[in-house]
Amino acid sequence: MRLSTLFTKTNKEAPKDELSFNARILMQAGFIDKLAAGVYTYLPLGLRVLKKIEAIIRQEIDAVGGQEVLMPALTPKSIWETTGRWQNLDVLFKLVGSDSREYALGATHEEVVVPAVAQHVFSYKDLPVYVYQIQDKFRNEKRAKSGMLRGREFIMKDLYSFHADETDLDSFYKEMQKVYFKIFERCGLLDKTYLTFASGGSFSKYSHEFQTITPAGEDEIYICEECQIAINREILDDLERKCPNCGTKSLRMEKAIEVGNIFKLKDKYSAPFGYTYLDETGKRKPVIMGCYGIGLSRLMGTIAEVRHDERGLVWPKEVAPFSVQLIQVNTKDLAENNKIKLTAEKLYKDLQQSGMEVLFDDRDEASAGEKFADADLIGCPIRLVVSERSLNSDSVEVKKRGEEEKELVKLSKISGYK
Repeated sequence: MRLSTLFTKTNKEAPKDELSFNARILMQAGFIDKLAAGVYTYLPLGLRVLKKIEAIIRQEIDAVGGQEVLMPALTPKSIWETTGRWQNLDVLFKLVGSDSREYALGATHEEVVVPAVAQHVFSYKDLPVYVYQIQDKFRNEKRAKSGMLRGREFIMKDLYSFHADETDLDSFYKEMQKVYFKIFERCGLLDKTYLTFASGGSFSKYSHEFQTITPAGEDEIYICEECQIAINREILDDLERKCPNCGTKSLRMEKAIEVGNIFKLKDKYSAPFGYTYLDETGKRKPVIMGCYGIGLSRLMGTIAEVRHDERGLVWPKEVAPFSVQLIQVNTKDLAENNKIKLTAEKLYKDLQQSGMEVLFDDRDEASAGEKFADADLIGCPIRLVVSERSLNSDSVEVKKRGEEEKELVKLSKISGYK
């Protein structure tokens, strides 16, 4: 992609009317646009990041047998009444259709997925089944003030597992903990993310969250350094203020963002719909469930909160909008300038042909300083500079984002540079 044709622009300053850092930096760098509190448009650069995160999640979920579906966002009142959540779930956006019937925008999808799966899965031979989607969610949040961390409309991966018994649920639940850590590792958050004991609500005694440490976090977690697990403040007293694994009371408090959660639902949602299966003896038994959520937009905002410096974003390699930002530094000497342009154009095409994703700053009107500042703000992992100085040695200047050191790499070798 050429910056000269990209319709979005960076800004010298972050928007003053946005309180949260993640939204400010992403808006300043031209990744998102704010429509209303908790509602954002993904611009070309932001959408590329979102799609990278989506691909990582899809790959890891598919690897353990997940089957992807896409469920409706518009849902009838009747299914929410079946589980009692029409009145009890206070974040539902409710509306009346032209048919005078009441609907809700999907805040979560247990009420949709259970009757859908029940149409097809009847026997112990059909279980277990793992169904997931990546889709918009709508929640009428009273305090949508944390940018992409707490939106009224947001993108989420929600997976629902269906089992014959709790033993099988427990096994998959542990498998999903491993899957989540793989996802967060690929998103550049593993070193700051902890499996965290949390309240299970009406589902079970405990659930688990995945909390990423950052001063911007809304949650307080208490970390056991020995076991590398954490406890959410809301259940600390239930665990007698000690680690549930080793028993130590030497816990370190940190602010954190919840980037994922997993619950053992058991028959909380299958029972209201009368969803059972036939076991080996022909006896009907309740289908046992688990659910596993990751907010993609929240994850993108968390990466922005955690992976940045004073100059801008520092994207991890697998989620960066582009692998490389290529910059041509123009000069006043016409002949030399033509040489720079021709070299940069050829390099752009060669890198693309080698399979590299390149953001090419080919703007004639922008100064070198403006281009370098934009490159730091956008935060691609590698910056390549073609200039009069680099061409004097038949090279390209290479600098990794987040590092100060620069090196000259021969043009003939740059396609293989990692």
